[in-house]
Amino acid sequence: MSQRFSCAAFLGFAFAIVHGAGATELVYVPVNPNFGGAPNNAAGLLAGASAVNKHGAQTPGGSLLNQTPLQQFNQTLERMVLGQLASSATSKLMGQDGKLAPGTFTTENFVITVTDLGGGVLRVTTTEKGTGTVTSFEVGQ
Repeated sequence: MSQRFSCAAFLGFAFAIVHGAGATELVYVPVNPNFGGAPNNAAGLLAGASAVNKHGAQTPGGSLLNQTPLQQFNQTLERMVLGQLASSATSKLMGQDGKLAPGTFTTENFVITVTDLGGGVLRVTTTEKGTGTVTSFEVGQ
């Protein structure tokens, strides 16, 4: 009986080899729903991305979506005022030729100093009066 079984197994194996295994071509199916994947994958992808997110909330009030309209308005207003202060400071730090000129500019909260390092390189140092925090960067002209 074992000889019949091994003979049948051998014939079946030989038949599979001769006629092929019935393989089909590989087809790529995207996972991300943004690129044609199944919409049900979105929640899992978002959860995975949130789990490995190394960046905290970028705004003091959290996400823009978590803020009330009043908080959003105040944040926008604050950015506009800081932008105008930066423009004012920049215009006072510019010389007649439109380039940064060495010197010091003082506002109510900040002291901005432009120092010539030579070779066309300037260092801009900003000091916050309240905390004494200092930041600086260099600019080539």
